[in-house]
Amino acid sequence: MTIAELAPGHAEALAQFFLELPDGDITFIKEDVTDPGTVRSWADGGGGASRWVATEAGAVTGYVGIRRLPGWSDHVGELRLVVHPERRGTGLGRELARHGLSRALEAGLRKVVVELVADQEHALEMFLKLGFTGEALLRDHIRDRDGGLRDLIMLAHHVDATWEAMRAVGLASELDTELGTEGIQ
Repeated sequence: MTIAELAPGHAEALAQFFLELPDGDITFIKEDVTDPGTVRSWADGGGGASRWVATEAGAVTGYVGIRRLPGWSDHVGELRLVVHPERRGTGLGRELARHGLSRALEAGLRKVVVELVADQEHALEMFLKLGFTGEALLRDHIRDRDGGLRDLIMLAHHVDATWEAMRAVGLASELDTELGTEGIQ
């Protein structure tokens, strides 16, 4: 498995990846990823986000993006993560989340947020283990394809607070090495 920055050569495989997702997954992706034009524009650098794909034998198996928020929230990035159903539970999501978080730190973001449907227990557990904490629970905030209302959870990784806590217990150097973020202050 390789994680690479999204490039025009990935557009077709990424479009295929999104087509292979169950309808339930597509519901919770903010952009229309069933439109090949959307995916091509991302691969050409459009959409205002930094994006990476996990590939195996030329096929995309996962996607992570970091979109810097505008204006007074330009120190905050939104992390978006999707893993192919056949690769869930293998650690790929954790690797992509770490990769996205590391790149967000390199870009100078001080806070990274992720939105999850409340019943995504495995994803919630993974992000909590990566140092994210609860920010908000928005009840009945999402409408699924069947019209049902679902709760949305927002988690945040507060870079300064997380690194300070890691330093306090002597773990910062281990995490620096793991995430490749030596020298973050």
